Amino acid sequence: MSEATLDPEDNKIIVLARSARARNGAAEGAAVRDETGRTYSSTNVDLPSLTLSALQVAVAMAVSSGARSLEAAALVTAGDGPSEADTRAVRDLGGETLLVAAPDGTLRRS
Repeated sequence: MSEATLDPEDNKIIVLARSARARNGAAEGAAVRDETGRTYSSTNVDLPSLTLSALQVAVAMAVSSGARSLEAAALVTAGDGPSEADTRAVRDLGGETLLVAAPDGTLRRS
């Protein structure tokens, strides 16, 4: 799937994930869209006492804001892609679309 054929709403969460990653100089950026169309963007957290992936943070933000399900999620990373825990976190809220993009926004898989 190219950017030209990517749904505009899916492209939007990739852009949000890229922006969060760039703004914080983080290894990962993520964004999710809930069942009402609200979006949540985040980066990974790497503290001595707390380590969370960007997708885990975005899912937690959505849940703490009242989301009951996810329409889509996006991860922007130079790494290999989502971990098993990331995939499970998205699936816990019924998310079936998980887009993975490179830091330049190139879609690597969906």
